[in-house]
Amino acid sequence: MPMTLVIVAILAFYVACNLGANDVANAMGTSVGSKAVTLKQAIIIAGVLEFTGAVLFGHEVSETLATKVANPSLFVATPQLLVTGMVTVLISCGVWLQIATARGLPVSSSHAVVGAIAGFSAVAMGIGAIDWSSIGMITIGWIVTPIISGSIAALFYSQIKHWILDQPNQVTQLREWIPWLSTVLLSVFGVIVLPSLMQPLTNYLIEQVGVDLPAYDIPLFTGALAAVGLALISWRQLEQEAGETKSRKQRGDEFPPCPLPPTPFPLSTPVERLFGRFQLLSACFVAFAHGSNDVGNAIAPLAAIVYINTTGNVPINGITIPLWILVVGGAGIVTGLAIWGKNVITTIGENIIALQPSSGFCAELATATTILLASRLGLPVSTSHALVGGVVGIGMVQSLNSIKFQTLQGIAAAWLITVPLSAVLSASIFSIARFFWY
Repeated sequence: MPMTLVIVAILAFYVACNLGANDVANAMGTSVGSKAVTLKQAIIIAGVLEFTGAVLFGHEVSETLATKVANPSLFVATPQLLVTGMVTVLISCGVWLQIATARGLPVSSSHAVVGAIAGFSAVAMGIGAIDWSSIGMITIGWIVTPIISGSIAALFYSQIKHWILDQPNQVTQLREWIPWLSTVLLSVFGVIVLPSLMQPLTNYLIEQVGVDLPAYDIPLFTGALAAVGLALISWRQLEQEAGETKSRKQRGDEFPPCPLPPTPFPLSTPVERLFGRFQLLSACFVAFAHGSNDVGNAIAPLAAIVYINTTGNVPINGITIPLWILVVGGAGIVTGLAIWGKNVITTIGENIIALQPSSGFCAELATATTILLASRLGLPVSTSHALVGGVVGIGMVQSLNSIKFQTLQGIAAAWLITVPLSAVLSASIFSIARFFWY
């Protein structure tokens, strides 16, 4: 069994690598495509935040997946059968994610996991073991998610385009909008990140200090303070860059490559440079949230196997995820992003439409809003689907001719086949493994 654990840990690392290479494009693809950051900088920033999110907050989702992805009561008498099934889930998900990543196709790792579990469960316990309601919800989400995200992105971008980008004095208009943009940005991403991030402090104040605080007081206060701070900093940066732009024009200079961190490329206007900073901040929030959420897709099977190995029982009600398993998942995400992440980042950021920071910011904001709404409604949705929908929504506001529909055809095909292909792979591998081992 110890050797089995080593092999399974390697498989979980492999799946996390492919998850990092594919899914992290959801956070950084639009930022790279709009030239708000370089590919190298995106990999470093996303790597740090994904790893931090995975290690600090990845246990909750991992616990849920480890105990609810398959009906554990069906395997109480045969825990080793569940171990075999979880190994096949890792293999099939890793293989499909690597194939999709090599072709630059953004797919849903969550959907791949559900498909793989359905595949081995059907072989192990019959078709009745499949949670068809989950499959149905995924199908509905596949259709609804990009439509909702695209609509929100189109709404955001059309307003920014009308009130700021199409105005004769963009800087003046942006100056008036900065407090609202800061509030919207920190509100959307703060709801996703801050409650989890502030929970340890809230618990400490309640348990150790004796201060009885409502659960969301500290996140709300922190978000409000951050929004005010972001607005003040943005005003100062806008004034500085507008002054430098005016000085260059008076000297007759063009825009030489003199980068202003964190925008390494010479973006065309002070307005787009400021949007580049807003977009980078939103990408950081998405990367942290993604690390804390989707790492469970890679390490939940490993956690279930470790639990079975330790106790001899199938996990029913919940398990504690050891820190080393979270580290395996976080390290795998970072490794895969660094080695293979370029392909999907390029697809998201450059091969659907040409993005600027203002449009990329709207796409990420729409993605986060869609995911947040779905979470509140308890609907399983894919960040990949939401982001692609958001980018297409921007393209529809700009011009239908700006959308590269050939790229979208490949993405849609990959979405359609993710669940059934993962199921077939898992069922096939499980059948072979069961034939030799049982």
